Amino acid sequence: MYNPGDEIIQIVDRDNLELKAVSRRVMREQGLIHRASYILVFNEKHELFLQKRTATKDVYPSCWDVAAGGVVLSGESYEQSAERELEEELGVSGVSFTPLFDQYFEEENNRVWGRIFSCVHNGPFQLQKEEVASGSFMKVSDIFELSKKEKFTPDGIDILYKVSK
Repeated sequence: MYNPGDEIIQIVDRDNLELKAVSRRVMREQGLIHRASYILVFNEKHELFLQKRTATKDVYPSCWDVAAGGVVLSGESYEQSAERELEEELGVSGVSFTPLFDQYFEEENNRVWGRIFSCVHNGPFQLQKEEVASGSFMKVSDIFELSKKEKFTPDGIDILYKVSK
């Protein structure tokens, strides 16, 4: 049976230089710096797809997330990760990505170099039941209002503030 903790993850340093590859479990246990892809999925009305993470996620369980995406595997590029993650989480393939920027984000349980992309897709989506509990399109202004009342992934909401400037 598939276990995400067994995935082999690319570990990097504070300058985003590759160091080694370890299992996701080791990466989380040791708080190692890793890479992740973040894909902001907009529809043609410029609304953003907001998703609720499942309670079983290894980081930020049951939080709202503004981006699809995830950890970059060993031997994988940011772009390959974005394509894989978008297909796994939302069932979307064959879309064009626009690279926006790279950023380093750090807090106690998450140290990550992320590459942020955007794409346009109107749905429908096939949500990955292990990772995405629910989701819907919302105006960005409504997402910011919701973030004052509900728990969001801090790296995701940080990205949305940067994109909205």
